[in-house]
Amino acid sequence: MFNRIGVIGAGAMGRGIAQLFATSGQQVLLYDTRKEAIDDALAFNRNLLQRSVAKGKLSEQDFEATMGRMQPAATLEELKDCDLVIEAIVEILEVKQKLFDQLEAIVRDDCVLATNTSSLSVTRIASTCNKPERVAGFHFFNPVPLMKIVEVVRGERTDERYIQGLVDLANTAGHFPAITPDTPGFLVNHAGRAFGTEALRILSEGIATPQQIDRILRDGPGFRMGPFELFDLTGLDVSHAVMESVYEQFYHDPRYTPSFMAAQRVAAGLLGRKTGQGFYRYEDGQKIEPQEAAPETVLINRPFWLHTDDDAVRSNVHAALSAAGATLEDSNQPSDEAICLVTPLGEDCTSALIRLGLPAERTLAIDCFADWDKRRTLMRQPAADANIVAQARQALGADGVPVELINDSPGFIIQRLIASVVNLGTEIAQKGIATPETLDRAIQLALGYPKGPLAFGEHYGKLRILTALNNLQAVYGEPRYRPSPWLRRRVQLDLPLTAPDFQE
Repeated sequence: MFNRIGVIGAGAMGRGIAQLFATSGQQVLLYDTRKEAIDDALAFNRNLLQRSVAKGKLSEQDFEATMGRMQPAATLEELKDCDLVIEAIVEILEVKQKLFDQLEAIVRDDCVLATNTSSLSVTRIASTCNKPERVAGFHFFNPVPLMKIVEVVRGERTDERYIQGLVDLANTAGHFPAITPDTPGFLVNHAGRAFGTEALRILSEGIATPQQIDRILRDGPGFRMGPFELFDLTGLDVSHAVMESVYEQFYHDPRYTPSFMAAQRVAAGLLGRKTGQGFYRYEDGQKIEPQEAAPETVLINRPFWLHTDDDAVRSNVHAALSAAGATLEDSNQPSDEAICLVTPLGEDCTSALIRLGLPAERTLAIDCFADWDKRRTLMRQPAADANIVAQARQALGADGVPVELINDSPGFIIQRLIASVVNLGTEIAQKGIATPETLDRAIQLALGYPKGPLAFGEHYGKLRILTALNNLQAVYGEPRYRPSPWLRRRVQLDLPLTAPDFQE
């Protein structure tokens, strides 16, 4: 369907799109208002492909053929015979609308006009066109040749045959086509809101440092980068703009509330790697990782008592305490000397100890969502005695596994963030924005998550996720943590989170 493709905009996205389709066999014309931008883009792609030749990944013959299929266009009129034109220009609605109006006067009636927008409404871009049915979203991720996913966005009036044509083209180029309706953030930027937004809220409440949050999320759920490392990599100005855009487009739904801290840091120029200072410092582009503070050494002179129904958690705690030479009481109630450990789901330590009637000065919480063999999380509360905290931290880390000490928080770090990710994912499924399978695969490909939102829910247990959300909502009294009906129904019916809304 698409043999001749025009690409408008020769920046990082445009040149990547041009390289992708030239490599997969399509004729590509690259246009930009600045001739030097086209020259730079083609030179960049040539250099990139030559590296593939040097590594033996591309033959000289294929290299020459690919470069031959990637040609400059001096004017928009040279795109008149294209089957598909993809714009990758500035993210300003009026500018994109004007460009498509110009293109309609140039290209054939059956030429598809695609926008690479990441944040603007495809329907609004198409609204000034004479043939809005041929306008669709075709949103790639940077770097385009390496990020094997593209969002195929259906505007309100987009013809289905053009959507199918873009899906087929993406498959030909080796990219996974994630079909999504024209909703704020489409699929990936929508589903990705929970990760950074909730981390910023945790930071704003003084629960843990950015470094602690990143370490806990790398070593627990297995994210390749923590949220603050990711903010620094992408640029906080870029991330904050997306957070604000999605929040506004969803009419201030509390799920998407941005952070005042991000706005302040953007104003201060603390944008991350590109400015040399963000949540981390950078020298010559390299992150300066602060040393983890070594905890003080204390005498462990108290027994421990654990409140849990999970035999695996009890076994893990018993083994760690044994390495410290400490004992774990097995009675139903703690002795008067015991350090009490609780394992709340979505509650803070304070709420849990009050509910259980435990002594505040001797009660702490541990996170049962943590990967016990990599990094443990110990949570104190305002009434906990400092020596009790020090003894617990030392005892739980006596076998050499690091123990992060954080302040009181509903849901610790992992529970709270994972529950938010799962909840938003199930809400996306409920709204029909993507199928469960498309959702999970798209998020893994585009955001690099170790699991998709629904797979995370199954991994930690959908009932535990629902319990954590209900308790988070109860502690905060906010609709931000309201559980999605999709999640609640599948817990009640004991169905997988991927189960559709009706049986065929």
